[in-house]
Amino acid sequence: MIGDDGIRRVSGLSRDFGDIRRLIRVIGVGDDLWTYPVNVKEFRAMAVIDPTRTWQLLEQRLADTTDERHRAVLAIVIEHMKAESTPDLDGLMRTLVPNPAYHFWNAGQDVGPKGYDGVRGYYADFVASRTNVLEFELDRLVVDDHCVVTEGFLKQIYPGIYARQMGLPVDDPQADYLVVFRQLLLWPIDADGLIQGEDSYHSGPVRVTKLSFDELPCEYVELVHSGS
Repeated sequence: MIGDDGIRRVSGLSRDFGDIRRLIRVIGVGDDLWTYPVNVKEFRAMAVIDPTRTWQLLEQRLADTTDERHRAVLAIVIEHMKAESTPDLDGLMRTLVPNPAYHFWNAGQDVGPKGYDGVRGYYADFVASRTNVLEFELDRLVVDDHCVVTEGFLKQIYPGIYARQMGLPVDDPQADYLVVFRQLLLWPIDADGLIQGEDSYHSGPVRVTKLSFDELPCEYVELVHSGS
């Protein structure tokens, strides 16, 4: 049992007690809510992926930008990123034009989904694959009236069995793997401020790393290992 100060500290740094209970289980302390107070921000810093860092650079630019059109295009991409992270499929589709077109260039071929149903199906399959806990660690952001350009390292955690199906070099289908790509992504925006699609170029995997359980972010543990 911890004192009143400890309880206030935990509740003040967490969205709710559910987060604390999940974090306690993730780091292997136990199921007793009061066994060990966990600072959510410190735990995120420990994890190899923090999805909230994906839109951090965009929010910083939004705070510094006074151009109303630039603010609008930044805001819709941020909204899209957050909906993808949740995941909120309906909310994500509301950020897109009625007939979006995605262009994913791989070995000279465009394999991106096209049209409302194609894009929605792509995201539904993405969530079903359980690889949607990701962080896009940006080091370049370019904004104009018609497009947002983001470039950096895309980090995803793959269940071992899925990574093997994708042809990645993994040795344990029961383990979890951090897969890192170098990616450049263009977000074209129409006159009404909606995203027309995504044009993606990536390097292929630059690093595949087997993870220990305590390196997994809480979102991924809830998604993949909730029965553990």
